[in-house]
Amino acid sequence: MSLAQSLALHVPDAELEAEPLDPEQIVSGTPIVTGKVLWGSEDSGQLGGIWQITPGVVTDTEADEMFVVVSGSATVEVQDGPTLHLKPGDMAVLRAGDRTTWTVHETLRKVYAVRV
Repeated sequence: MSLAQSLALHVPDAELEAEPLDPEQIVSGTPIVTGKVLWGSEDSGQLGGIWQITPGVVTDTEADEMFVVVSGSATVEVQDGPTLHLKPGDMAVLRAGDRTTWTVHETLRKVYAVRV
């Protein structure tokens, strides 16, 4: 995706689209993932946008990513690494290949930049 024009967006009110979540990633609950890519492309190797997940527990293998939590809260356990306690205003960095377990306490919305 490349943008046709520059933009400004109020992140808390941005409308997001459903994103598939592999059922094998779900540990507990019925989390729903939504998001919106706002810049970049798979071809460029960089993407940025907004991502949201409702409460539940999921696993993932991460890409290189930096993000800022806009709303909600979660605990992210990095296998063989730290446990991240995330709340609004927190910035986090994940490394490509990190195996993580996300326990989402309140619907979490983040703004992210990722290298794919």
